[in-house]
Amino acid sequence: MTATPTLTHEPAERTARPQPTPRRPRLTRAQFEERFFGVLRWVVIAFLAAITIVPFYYMLMLSVKPIDALLLDPGNLWVSAKEFTLGTYESVLKSSEDGGQGFLGMLLNSALVAVATVLLTLAAAVPGAYAVSRLKFFGSRQVSALFLAVYLFPATLLAVPLFVMFAKMGLSGSLIGLAIVYIAQTVPVSIYMLKNYFVTIPFSIEEAAAIDGASRLQTVRKIILPLALPTLMATGLYVFMIAWNEFLFALLFLAADPERWTVSLGLQQLANGIEVSKTVLMAGSVVLTIPVVLLFFSAERLLTEGLTSGADKS
Repeated sequence: MTATPTLTHEPAERTARPQPTPRRPRLTRAQFEERFFGVLRWVVIAFLAAITIVPFYYMLMLSVKPIDALLLDPGNLWVSAKEFTLGTYESVLKSSEDGGQGFLGMLLNSALVAVATVLLTLAAAVPGAYAVSRLKFFGSRQVSALFLAVYLFPATLLAVPLFVMFAKMGLSGSLIGLAIVYIAQTVPVSIYMLKNYFVTIPFSIEEAAAIDGASRLQTVRKIILPLALPTLMATGLYVFMIAWNEFLFALLFLAADPERWTVSLGLQQLANGIEVSKTVLMAGSVVLTIPVVLLFFSAERLLTEGLTSGADKS
């Protein structure tokens, strides 16, 4: 008889080998920087949004509160339905004859001066910037620095000579004289801003227009200006904000005639007024701020869209 071999079974612990745990792939330096700066970007955006929105929100809440509610709880960031009032805006916008602050007339004065400044500044800056960017003449490279050199002189240094000169011309107390001062202030920087964009427009576009028989004026009107529309909007908005918020020359030229005051002068009057409540002052601040904010958001598409994409087909 032959003996049957016996099969020996080893324990499962000896036969089954433990599988190594997969290692998590290490981030490369580029991946780490991409994730880090991706998070940091949103942190910075949130911080900037907070320091911008929170003060304006608090100002808006104060402007619709009665003064007694503000005195009881100055730190309250919410307005209940019982406390909500628009009487502060009514007090700000009503004329002084009706017991108000007369901001409606001041808004009209500021709008007239600001719009006239924007239109005349762009009318002077567009041909000037185009000439600097396209025409070759002696000192063309240094002309931008000369334009910006105007801002080396502080406004207070020019205030008295300008006032004396405009007083002799009979324009010291008029909105026209104030607009002329603003135009003189904004034309140099507008030429600089527009010139930096005009040099980026491919010259081949103008050459193609010249081959088709277009004059230089037609090229500027039909080709350059449509391409430069976003930059024109940005420059116009910048000029508008300067003319809308300027205080020194408005005080110097218009202080003697309250009927011609701009809204910045009116707001300063509210800030210095002892009998004016802070809620009315906040309402005046909102009235001063809202037009610029609305203008910016209405022109946001033109400010952010592509400038010359697809223009050069050569």
